[in-house]
Amino acid sequence: MTMTVTTYLIYLLIAVPLTIWVARTLSRNGKVFLIDVFHGNEAFADAVNRLLLVGFYLLNLGFVTLFLRSDRAVLDASGVFEQLSVKLGIVMLVLGVVHLTNVWIFNKIRTRSRLDNLNHPPVPPNEVTPARPLTVGEQAGYWGPGHA
Repeated sequence: MTMTVTTYLIYLLIAVPLTIWVARTLSRNGKVFLIDVFHGNEAFADAVNRLLLVGFYLLNLGFVTLFLRSDRAVLDASGVFEQLSVKLGIVMLVLGVVHLTNVWIFNKIRTRSRLDNLNHPPVPPNEVTPARPLTVGEQAGYWGPGHA
């Protein structure tokens, strides 16, 4: 087995579990955020969470496998570490960018949803309260002790 093949194996043995760990962590901890985004609709949040998980796996594992190939042969142990550091560093950056993009998008949805809810009264009015007629003292401008 050549050093290049060894590099490929080590890369896959680190990158694939790393991707799975990140996906599971984001899915487990993102559930509360999604429930808030979707106004407490847990079933819908779970469904979206599962769809996001599948998309995350497809995108990132696809990237990991496409990024496996190298144009340079690895000749020694230091070459293994150099190539692994570059490949794994880029994989981690991609995982981070995908995660931050998801958070940004759902935060936009959450913010817009909260703004839309502010435009509606919390409880629709059911009757009009009539104005109270002014007393004689209020008509004369006297409000009682302590009022100017």
